[in-house]
Amino acid sequence: MSAPPRLRVLEALRLRDFRLLWIGQTVSQIGDAAFVVALGWRAFTLTGKASSLGIVLMVETLGLATTLLIGGVLADRYSRKLQLIGSDLSRALVIGGLALVDATGHLGFGVLIAFVAFHGLGSGLFQPAFGGILPLLVEEHTLGSANALVAISRQAAIVVGPAIAGVVYGLAGSSAIFSADAVSFLVSAAFLSFARPRVYEPGPAEGLRRDLSTGLRYVMRVPWLWITIGTFSIILLVGYAAMQVLLPKLVADGWGRGVGSYGLLFTLQGTGMVVGSVVLAQAAPERRRGVLIYSLFTASSSLGVLLGLSPWYWGAAALQVGRGFCIGFGVTLWDTMVMQRVPQHMLARVISADWFGSLGLLPAGLGLWALLSGLAAPGTLIAASSAFCACLFLLGLSDRRIRCVD
Repeated sequence: MSAPPRLRVLEALRLRDFRLLWIGQTVSQIGDAAFVVALGWRAFTLTGKASSLGIVLMVETLGLATTLLIGGVLADRYSRKLQLIGSDLSRALVIGGLALVDATGHLGFGVLIAFVAFHGLGSGLFQPAFGGILPLLVEEHTLGSANALVAISRQAAIVVGPAIAGVVYGLAGSSAIFSADAVSFLVSAAFLSFARPRVYEPGPAEGLRRDLSTGLRYVMRVPWLWITIGTFSIILLVGYAAMQVLLPKLVADGWGRGVGSYGLLFTLQGTGMVVGSVVLAQAAPERRRGVLIYSLFTASSSLGVLLGLSPWYWGAAALQVGRGFCIGFGVTLWDTMVMQRVPQHMLARVISADWFGSLGLLPAGLGLWALLSGLAAPGTLIAASSAFCACLFLLGLSDRRIRCVD
């Protein structure tokens, strides 16, 4: 009898250094998910305006985008481990300060905005270093497993964190959640301090501005990179922003349901993303990955069209699982492919350019769809935006430079 196949999704957990990173990050992500819930409710109680969370999230996104590209340069030149620990410690200090100000009754909306801006700056330094350190902690053939486990941890945190926040906020207030998030950053830094990433040879240092331009020129010389980053900038502007702005109205007006049903749609999408990430790790495709990624996102956008046009809530709920599967599989495959194909001395800068491209137009997209929301029924607008995204992915799929990428 032949031995049963290994559960590939768990392969990366065999590696001590990855386990340390993963455990610390899981704790930190749960803290972050609880923080977002407490942040939104605290912002609302300070102003009494529903738009408060949107302003707070926009400020944090701008702060993150400010340091993303610089973070990529630093992570390619210096220790990615130390940059991650420094980012965790700085954010622990910022959120700990927010907790203290909140607990003493001196928190105003302007002060909250300032703390959130500094939190965003620290997060911008974290993301490129995190993507860059993963290949230094695992073997190349386990990168798919590592990215899948990171995705699973992130989605699980989105479920667990808000549940914790709901209980703790009611019992101890927002300052307790802010304190817990600060502690979660310290836990992440402590676990990471024991990891031993492999050493790599950085390229020649040419100064911050020149190093940054070298990274951007590298992206522009690799068609599958700049085409995909550019495509997703538009996708987030048109498709993701439309879904974020219009879905609450569709749930309430189109299907006559409340906030519980709205939250369930995201839970189901997260479930689909976990399944998609697991299937990617098990299948571990190595050929025609460009075609597969664009096909998955074409399918996800097509399901978005059907969701917008669905007259039934439960039909839309089933479509969310399918959308999540395609997104989870596609994003995990993309992350793995970038880590395998981009040279180590350029990897953090490429990841920072990817993040920057994805986030750059998002604030504008959220504002745009807020203005356009009254032009038609929310379902019609979601379907139209998703159809545009599907056509854009099909256009990319027709490009030989995408089809030839393995």
